[in-house]
Amino acid sequence: MNCNPSAGSSSELEWFKSSYSDSSNGHDCLEVAACQDAIHIRDSKNPHGPQLHLQPAAWADFVAYAADQA
Repeated sequence: MNCNPSAGSSSELEWFKSSYSDSSNGHDCLEVAACQDAIHIRDSKNPHGPQLHLQPAAWADFVAYAADQA
């Protein structure tokens, strides 16, 4: 797996969806691919569209915040 998006396509990343995704419409969620130096996020309905890349610490902060909101 290549974790440098500038060196290859996003299809080389191992993408996954949350276990909380609605199974009745599996395309209404985000997909995440984790690498050592970045977390890649994309819309499952548009896998070739724009992506968000976060530092692992920023992703951890977001996940902690989201968990507190549930």
